[in-house]
Amino acid sequence: MEREDRVETLSEAECLRLLSTVPVGRVVYTEHALPAVLPVSFEVLDGRLVLAVRRGSATARGLDGTVVAFQADLLDPVTRTGWSVLVHGRADVVREPEQVRRVLRSGLRPWVGDPEPMFVSLAPELVSGRRLFPDLTPRVRTP
Repeated sequence: MEREDRVETLSEAECLRLLSTVPVGRVVYTEHALPAVLPVSFEVLDGRLVLAVRRGSATARGLDGTVVAFQADLLDPVTRTGWSVLVHGRADVVREPEQVRRVLRSGLRPWVGDPEPMFVSLAPELVSGRRLFPDLTPRVRTP
């Protein structure tokens, strides 16, 4: 952990722990040769991120077998504190029936409802994160 002023660099383990505390993040992928960003519900299962998407969606097609980025955070706009985590890795549709049943039992569902959700597993290859601490520098008031 490296702490510089108000910013602390987080370990990979701490990043994955923090990700497990929020239900929604953003996945960055390519759609029609352009970058696309979409909020998705997710869980951390066995060190992998499992994203819930609508079956047959452009997102589902754009994620399978590709390298993507995923970002989640918890920030307080008043105190300007919180954390942010960024994960890069390969995304693959979860096809093995037992794995699909396991994810279904966890309760994970797409942010936009779908009676038959599809799940995408993201294997973290590069993980980085930062925590922001309060600014304790005294403010100089001007008259």
